[in-house]
Amino acid sequence: MPLFINGGHAPAHWTEQNSRSGVHAVKNLSKSDAVKIALINNMPDAALEDTEAQFFSLLDAAAGEIPVHLQLYSLPEVPRGDRVQNHLADFYLSATDLLAKKIDGAIITGTEPRQPDLRNEPYWHTLADIFDWAEEHTSSAVLSCLAAHASVLHSDGINRHPLDDKQFGVFDYHRIGNHALTNGLPQLVRFPHSRWNEVRAEALTKHGYNVLDTSDGAGVNLFVKKKGHSLFVHFQGHPEYGSRTLLKEYRRDIRRFLKQERATYPSLPRGYFDRTGTALLADFRRAAEMNRCEQALADFPESQVVGTLKNSWQSSAAHIYRNWLQYLLSNKSAVSPAVPLTTAIRA
Repeated sequence: MPLFINGGHAPAHWTEQNSRSGVHAVKNLSKSDAVKIALINNMPDAALEDTEAQFFSLLDAAAGEIPVHLQLYSLPEVPRGDRVQNHLADFYLSATDLLAKKIDGAIITGTEPRQPDLRNEPYWHTLADIFDWAEEHTSSAVLSCLAAHASVLHSDGINRHPLDDKQFGVFDYHRIGNHALTNGLPQLVRFPHSRWNEVRAEALTKHGYNVLDTSDGAGVNLFVKKKGHSLFVHFQGHPEYGSRTLLKEYRRDIRRFLKQERATYPSLPRGYFDRTGTALLADFRRAAEMNRCEQALADFPESQVVGTLKNSWQSSAAHIYRNWLQYLLSNKSAVSPAVPLTTAIRA
């Protein structure tokens, strides 16, 4: 069953891709029959539309027969250029509009941090209001990457720790224990990460969070905690990423190096490229370091590397989100809400 976005007013990249599908079947459903989700997309301009497309695809894959109504929101204080401001005006509402509403679920993305202390960011107070709203007015909220860091800082005073280098690539994760969100997943799963900071398992468990997976190379990915009436689901990584997302980020980091905006050449994403892609990118690095100018990016072997990429996390991501949608759906029914998940968390 297709995803229904913004009451039928979806961005063109989605409507063109899905014009063949049975959208009218979802339109005719009563809103009471659908799971209603707010996607609060705070990503910077360069990634905002890619991020919305990633979540559209992930939710569509996860939904199965569950009708999902998705509305787009953004924080008004995140700095924007003119083109993205126009896009937001066409398709997004202000996140402050949510404060008087009740909704089944929310997905809150991060953005690129500018301040060492997140509480000094211009959007902090609005984001904190959204966290407080979600505790009382959603059944569950998903917090992605920096939003996860901001959430645990706001509610429990847990500080993030800077890393020596960017945690960048696709990492192996082992499930810890049993939980309804991870039911049906294999013991070993892989997820993409792209971050300069981390929150650590010992601080999370000390404050009552249930850590659901761990990696020798990348720490914690998924952890949960009941806050108010809502289950808060935190990802340090990005299960929503598409196959090419890390490649695009790597290219953007290389551009910053070539433009003298960063001192060092970016590290290759770990666990992402095969031998052919790695060799092509190593050749490009040698040439770029010898000729450090933005024009060198014209020789970046993107078209050759794209054909070597494989999405090794898509099925696991869709599985977790399918479990999450089932949780939201169970809270809409007359059956006792969230008993299985609450019990699992206590266990």
